[in-house]
Amino acid sequence: MVDEFRRAFQQLIDASVATDPRHFPPAVHTVYVLASRIPASERELALEALAPLLSGDHAAPGIIADLSVVAGALVEMGTDPGPTAPEVLHRLRTMGKGAIVFVRAWERTGGGPPPDPDSVTADAEARVAAELGTDAPNATMCWWTIRRHGLAARTMLGEASVRALVRRTPSLHAELMAIANQLSDLLDEFDEVRALLRMSEATSALVMDRHSQRAFRVLFDGIGDNFQLHTLLADALVGPRGQGLAGDPPDPRWVAAFRDSDPDPAAQTVRGWWNLVAHDGTWVWNEGVPAEIPTVDGEPVLVLDEQPYPRSWNAGRRHPQVRGWLEVESELPREEAALWWKRVAPAEPAIPSDDEGDHTPIPEPVLAVDEPEPGRVRGFLAEEAPAPAPPPAAPLAEPWTEPFPVPPPPAPDPRPPAGPRPVGPAPSAAPSPEPPGRAGRRPGTPGTGILPPLPPGVSKSANWGPTWR
Repeated sequence: MVDEFRRAFQQLIDASVATDPRHFPPAVHTVYVLASRIPASERELALEALAPLLSGDHAAPGIIADLSVVAGALVEMGTDPGPTAPEVLHRLRTMGKGAIVFVRAWERTGGGPPPDPDSVTADAEARVAAELGTDAPNATMCWWTIRRHGLAARTMLGEASVRALVRRTPSLHAELMAIANQLSDLLDEFDEVRALLRMSEATSALVMDRHSQRAFRVLFDGIGDNFQLHTLLADALVGPRGQGLAGDPPDPRWVAAFRDSDPDPAAQTVRGWWNLVAHDGTWVWNEGVPAEIPTVDGEPVLVLDEQPYPRSWNAGRRHPQVRGWLEVESELPREEAALWWKRVAPAEPAIPSDDEGDHTPIPEPVLAVDEPEPGRVRGFLAEEAPAPAPPPAAPLAEPWTEPFPVPPPPAPDPRPPAGPRPVGPAPSAAPSPEPPGRAGRRPGTPGTGILPPLPPGVSKSANWGPTWR
């Protein structure tokens, strides 16, 4: 089985470099069929072999986009992304800038929404050519492939190791965030990319309990919103199994749903413990994300206050494909905690009295219903009607103002006869078990559905080059 997979993967690479429309489709199909039946170590070697193809200009843009999706699907099977992940993100950075150039040119040449990336035609290229001139073909190529690059990047960012890489590379994070901000209104994939980039921004906090005057430093990752943070904090801090804070410990089924399991239908509604407050007394909304918690000397500080009224929310992670965890790193000595309390605003009344002037507004309770979509960060596109009172959004990175140097055109791609778009999902099978540890995907889950086993159009040679060229 391993030898058969190796032969198929070598055929995939050879066909990609040679732009061979006859051998590429069956090689892709065989790789998908066999990938879930071989050890994870073999899939890791295969991903490593893809990295040079994704980093250079050895293949046409359509091939590189399809190979990025193949790489993402292998990661969903439980494969460590290894050196392929940074290449996927770097490729998104390049193609994303070109896609934004296309969208701006589209707006300046008549307005209206741009065509779906999978439905780009010669007319679209001709329209932006009035603005971009000789750069129009490559900008259009970037838009044509951008969804596939976004899908692959979204899967890679679901991995803790990849988010750690992004944290270590601030320039890459900033550029990817700028791209996601400006494309998320047009393509849903980039709303998820933006959320995962925000997830990478916060992995620790100082948590201070007003009632006991105790303070803890906590570490976490894979936290998609403050509902998840709130619940995992309760698990780590409340009761004898935690740090002994007052209150009822959370139902273990709630905790499992916010870590790595599906929600239990018999335990869907979580009951809250605290009012989350920043050091300056402003409320930290459960609908927000940890990256929005205000900092003191660069450290996020979260105060646990009495609830002004009972709160509840649904058990379950915002990003089901991402495993979440939280642990207490240490408790501050009493003396150090006392110094921190001097830097924290005093508690406000749980329910402000009528004769008070300004006070923190009391939001509507969060009931156990489908969560509303969090507020979206707008890019350079026209604003829609404002949504009612969303939580504070991430600061919008400045869009590019200089013309994007679009990559040089690739070698001409073959033009095989058009035909029906093939859809060939590969049979699913359980991957090798994930080693225990904090970071990783859900144990025992053969993929998470972010990428289909065999996405429509992947392995179709017509996708290697635009049909209009």
